[in-house]
Amino acid sequence: MLSLFLHFLKVPLYFFCFMTNSNIAIIVAGGKGVRMGADIPKQFIEVQGKPVLMHTLEAFRRYDALMPLILVLPAVQFGFWDELCRKHAFTLSHTVVAGGETRFQSVKNGLQAIGTAARVAIHDGVRPLVSTETIARCFDEAARHGAVIPVVDLVDSIRQLTEGESLSVDRTAYKLVQTPQVFSSEIVLKAYEQDFSPLFTDDASVVEANGVKIHLVEGNRENIKITTEFDLRIVETLMQ
Repeated sequence: MLSLFLHFLKVPLYFFCFMTNSNIAIIVAGGKGVRMGADIPKQFIEVQGKPVLMHTLEAFRRYDALMPLILVLPAVQFGFWDELCRKHAFTLSHTVVAGGETRFQSVKNGLQAIGTAARVAIHDGVRPLVSTETIARCFDEAARHGAVIPVVDLVDSIRQLTEGESLSVDRTAYKLVQTPQVFSSEIVLKAYEQDFSPLFTDDASVVEANGVKIHLVEGNRENIKITTEFDLRIVETLMQ
């Protein structure tokens, strides 16, 4: 039952009575910080005086002060997140949902809490520098096309590895994919009825596997995903 994995943080029950034409964002933060080599999961590391995850939630609140936000966390991290919110006096309204064993299952759990929202953004919790303009482009185009992802151009030359050699590849034929990935609720809910596949690398791949065309919009280059300590240093510098 939904009540078994919803965890409320200063959010009244009517918060889930969403308008049919509303937007909603699911922020997925299930990282353990293994590649970071940190003592705590990377989403909780402080940057500019507060955890990365709080910066990410605030980015969506800047886009829409009333848009419901769902945060998906491992259940074992609920207590720690509560402590961080008290420590930083973080009162931004959001709802916490328990994640699953995989990102696919975590998103699926988050989708069960969206109510009747028309469009759903799914965003990595460790991408705190997503711009308001990128979020707006994704929602605007999703209203027209149903399935949208932000991308940026490759700037480095790339090579394709084959057995025993490597080949130069036309970089203009490729894009770097970011989040938020935004879909009509009907499309994304139907897509997540599929069984998990190891070929699902992001939400767009899940939706695409269900026969839906993905539309691309311009992202923002600062919208990097914090995975390593080097990424964290970049984000710290950009925030300064």
